[in-house]
Amino acid sequence: MPLAQRSAGGPLRVAVVGGGPGGLYAAALLARQGHGVEVWERSAPDKTFGFGVVLSDETLGGIERADAVVHAALSAEFVRWDDIDIVHRGRMLTSGGHGFAALGRRRLLQILHERCTALGVTLRFRTPAPPAEALAASYDLVVAADGVHSPTRQSGAAHFRPTLTSGRCRYIWLAADFAFDAFRFEIAQTEHGIMQLHAYPFSADASTVIVEMREEVWRAAALDLCDEAESAARCAKLFGEALRGRPLHGNRSAWTAFRTVVNERWSHGNVVLLGDAAHTAHFSIGSGTKLAVEDALALAGAVAAEDDVPAALAAYEAERRPAVASTQRAAAASMRWFEELAGYVGQPDRQFAFNLLTRSRRVTHGNLRLRDERFTRAVERDFGCPDDATPPMFTPLRLRGLTLRNRVVVSPMDMYSAPDGDGTPGDFHLVHLGARALGGAGLVMTEMVCVSPEGRITPGCTGLYTAGQAAAWKRIVDFVHGSAPGTAFGVQLGHSGRKGSTRLMWEGMDDPLPEGNWPVVAASALPYRPGVSPIPRALTRSELSTIRGEFAAAAARAADCGFDLLELHCAHGYLLSGFLSPLTNHRDDAYGGPLENRLRFPLEVFDAVREAWPEDRPMTVRFSAADWAPGGTTPEEAVAIAAAFAARGADALDVSTGQVVADEAPEFGRSYQTPYADRIRNALGVPVIAVGAISSWDDVNSLLLAGRADLCAIGRPHLYDPHWTLHAAADQDYRGPAAPWPPPYRAGSRKPPTGKG
Repeated sequence: MPLAQRSAGGPLRVAVVGGGPGGLYAAALLARQGHGVEVWERSAPDKTFGFGVVLSDETLGGIERADAVVHAALSAEFVRWDDIDIVHRGRMLTSGGHGFAALGRRRLLQILHERCTALGVTLRFRTPAPPAEALAASYDLVVAADGVHSPTRQSGAAHFRPTLTSGRCRYIWLAADFAFDAFRFEIAQTEHGIMQLHAYPFSADASTVIVEMREEVWRAAALDLCDEAESAARCAKLFGEALRGRPLHGNRSAWTAFRTVVNERWSHGNVVLLGDAAHTAHFSIGSGTKLAVEDALALAGAVAAEDDVPAALAAYEAERRPAVASTQRAAAASMRWFEELAGYVGQPDRQFAFNLLTRSRRVTHGNLRLRDERFTRAVERDFGCPDDATPPMFTPLRLRGLTLRNRVVVSPMDMYSAPDGDGTPGDFHLVHLGARALGGAGLVMTEMVCVSPEGRITPGCTGLYTAGQAAAWKRIVDFVHGSAPGTAFGVQLGHSGRKGSTRLMWEGMDDPLPEGNWPVVAASALPYRPGVSPIPRALTRSELSTIRGEFAAAAARAADCGFDLLELHCAHGYLLSGFLSPLTNHRDDAYGGPLENRLRFPLEVFDAVREAWPEDRPMTVRFSAADWAPGGTTPEEAVAIAAAFAARGADALDVSTGQVVADEAPEFGRSYQTPYADRIRNALGVPVIAVGAISSWDDVNSLLLAGRADLCAIGRPHLYDPHWTLHAAADQDYRGPAAPWPPPYRAGSRKPPTGKG
């Protein structure tokens, strides 16, 4: 019966394209609801790729609630284990408490075949499905579970709008004829480069073995010339000790690059994508089968709950898309970690293991401590925690002559609140910065303090180009040092460049002033927002010299004010950042072109500021390590920029990203900028400050212990809670000297009792 004639809640005619686990389970669940279901699968019933399938306890719980028969059959087959073994430079480290369940992929398919047959599902093997358009015309619901290369998705690309991205590694699925004792990661440092093994048991006498490496390593090792048998033999030899001298074998195995699939829409009309057809997530954080099974559960639940197919498909996507997006973000972080593995192998063994375990950000310091306290305590001791009561974030860090009592930084945040528009900080700044200084952070930073009137972003921005401004800043510095002893106070110096002469943020961010504009300058005559922003004047050499002097003069005033640390702002598209990025620097003189030339003026300013700044006080540099736009700063250039500033004497690099061009496309998400700091730290061995959506103390501890950052800059959470650091200490029951409560506040240092009184 066509959908338009079907009574609400009546049985559907359902076509399922693809006889993998997701498609079969969706078929079984829909048949169990009384719908008529037919499945098309082009391969034979026992023909499949890969070997073992890993499912989580959460997924198994959903299966149990939806179909106890399938759950019971799966439970009888599962191999379970709790440990993860990590072999690094010949040493094995074990972390427990993780909890995995796996079974053979063929056995999973057999169980689902049997369940579908018992429920009356029509299974057509060795039979390609008719085109999606034909099925959509004949059936009420078409479920496309036809895999990562989905013909349904390809034929409907104009509607689904897919994006497919390939990773930088090559990998191959193989199997061993014995069961590993745990999930095993092993790193091999070969003459060709880093290679890695991921292995786990899926039955009492068999394990899945995945070998992965960067593509250039794969080619250098001539593995691109090997067939399946040769690849299996070479991998078995490479990881012979882990495999106990036993061979590896394939199953239609071939070297491939992981393909991440994202679709803007998961359904069109009565056709819906499920599993790999809709989305993929790198195998290093779990199983595509797990996601597909969870999709099937959600789709069947939506069909049961809604009166018609369009409503059901909308409900299915609304439920699953956030969960899948979260998984894909974690998978992307994990995949990038393994792609950058060569940068981590030099870490100490336990730190390397902790870094690997927390690579996706789903497992954190706090979570890992619950799973395996002994292992986590050992990592903490290696890091320098003096005792079990001191979290990593409350260990000190020395930069030049300054010792920061903890690893929390209040980020520079523009307040646009200078009274009278003359660049002089007022009572607002005293209260704002003073409150954060009392809140326990190791370092509190000013907003970007401008080095000239023309260097302001807005009329509300502060400066350090007059004696009056210096006196006002000294008043705030004296308050911080007097009322919050032990809190370091840093100043960030910058020049707005082409992003100046704009309205206050809340009146129209980056919009030009309606009146009272001042001329803006930049590396090149390119407006920030074409057609909206004014065209800046490209600076002459004499003007560069003038601006360099303005930075040095502001640094001297900052030193006289008593600031403990100075940061040079070379990020976010402001003047110095505009010289660094190839998107904003189109000069044809000694200050433009190759990176060496684009670095020239920022380094000249750094040298001038460093000379004016006291030798014993540290100096940092904030720069944008990515422009989030085609043709922008590359990862290799970001490392080179950091190396150039470090060689000139920068004590730490404050690694941010973006805001360089208006048409950027950032990949927002939790801690989304930290991989850039991580890469620089581990490539150069220099201290870094991580920034960008770091909002929990657990994330701070995780980043520090993993060796991805030395300091963490926390912005918006400190706007929400000026005492964020003190509250983080209280939440972790830490009462040591790294987070002292000011005497007037000590009565509130313990959480008030909860409940009715």
